[in-house]
Amino acid sequence: MVRKLFSLMVMALLIQKLVGQFPPPAGQEGTTAIHADSSAFIAWAVNCQVERGFLNIAWPDSGFVSFGSDAHATGAPDNAVVSLGDAGTAVLTFNEPIVDGPGFDFAVFENSFSDDYLELAFVEVSSDGVNFVRFDAVSLTQTTLQVDAFGLIETEKINNLAGKYRLFYGTPFNLEELEGMTNLDINHVTHVRIADVTGCIQDSFASFDSQGNRVNDPWPTAFPSGGFDLDAIGVIHNKSHPGISEDLFRSIEVYPNPAGSYIVLKLPPSWGSRVWINVFDITGKQLSSFSCAALLSETGKIRMDISCLPVGLYFISIHTGDASFTGKFLKQ
Repeated sequence: MVRKLFSLMVMALLIQKLVGQFPPPAGQEGTTAIHADSSAFIAWAVNCQVERGFLNIAWPDSGFVSFGSDAHATGAPDNAVVSLGDAGTAVLTFNEPIVDGPGFDFAVFENSFSDDYLELAFVEVSSDGVNFVRFDAVSLTQTTLQVDAFGLIETEKINNLAGKYRLFYGTPFNLEELEGMTNLDINHVTHVRIADVTGCIQDSFASFDSQGNRVNDPWPTAFPSGGFDLDAIGVIHNKSHPGISEDLFRSIEVYPNPAGSYIVLKLPPSWGSRVWINVFDITGKQLSSFSCAALLSETGKIRMDISCLPVGLYFISIHTGDASFTGKFLKQ
């Protein structure tokens, strides 16, 4: 069953279909990047155990990376990171299991200083801490020339790999993609494992994506902070906040879209005054926040004045006490 609550994902799929690539960097139209300050996040990882990787996987005697500590990957993103090194891993746990809600369910944060210096990692989840299932990652970066230690790669050629976005912007993942996988309950994910992509394109040391492509990223990074730098994992849906049901989602409307000077929100009348609304621009910056207690009419409709907003794409987040809806609208 395809859920459409998180409209960013729908946009990403449309872009992939039209141009054969994937969502662009944070701040650009069609990105799936979620800023660390977004109200979509309801929790963060509380524990992390890292198995350090090599400084240079082709030279095992080089030793292991040493930058940061396990605790630096817990809590919200703050640019205090733990480095995994070549083929290093980190396993993170949470106060409550992550569940498959509408749209994206969690996001992984790395500390890249730019949109195109990207150190990547595979993402795996588990319901028991023993059996892990990997998201189908894709890398369309060329594999004829090694990206060197300070080389650049294109965000649009990467999908389902952590590290796709720069500092303070999370790469989101949707548990629905793993529905039906053996030994995994997508409504009871207790562990997330981050596995560094070595980046080397030599077959002996390469990491391969779900299509058999070698994943080319900066290598070798033979210094203490080499490899994927894990900052945080943010939770969007968990046992306490699973999101709204599919039937309830279908009853919510945001129109006209594209909009002019106003938009109308049609919500279930039963929500009454238990609704809060946030509006964000495409960079994740919050523009407004208010309760609609005095605005929600008997028809369940709210008319919002957006005449002060510049032309562009915006996201609207609607919250009740224990559920949330995220949609988009275009201001013309």
